[in-house]
Amino acid sequence: MIKSKDDYLEFLKDDQISLGIDNTVKNYLFDDIWKFQRLLRKIEYFINCKKGFFNTVILYFLKYRYKKLSVILGFSISPNTFDRGLSIAHYGDIVINGNAKIGKNCRLHSGVCVGESKGKVPNISDNVYLGPGCKVIGDVFIAKNVLVAANSVVVKNIIEENITIGGIPAKKISGYNLK
Repeated sequence: MIKSKDDYLEFLKDDQISLGIDNTVKNYLFDDIWKFQRLLRKIEYFINCKKGFFNTVILYFLKYRYKKLSVILGFSISPNTFDRGLSIAHYGDIVINGNAKIGKNCRLHSGVCVGESKGKVPNISDNVYLGPGCKVIGDVFIAKNVLVAANSVVVKNIIEENITIGGIPAKKISGYNLK
């Protein structure tokens, strides 16, 4: 969670590294996913760190721009859901419940849904890859360094690290090492 301006700048730097974005004018102006993530982090900064009437007005303007860009890109992601190092691979429908907690260096592809079931939401650890079309639903924990294969449905805890899971319902397919 962003708690200071230094945190905000570090989150942006880590997100930029995860996306593989260079500091060029072209990327700054025309990369819509990078624009979306910068706006997400700025909203988190204003929600968590900035108070007062003037900052509230700015926050509402940022939220308006964010909602507009979210609709264009097909993203439904609430602020303060992801830790640093977020990487969104493609445009497309991505739905993340606002109460879910997702760790560092998460990579998302189109069609991902992280949703609630019976009021419970997923808790996803660091370095998790969510493949295209996968669903993570309910009171689910996913351990570190897990690759969730395309079109998988995760409805049970995955406590083993460094594995690939897949299928409906998702189960271990193989072990792997990210390093």
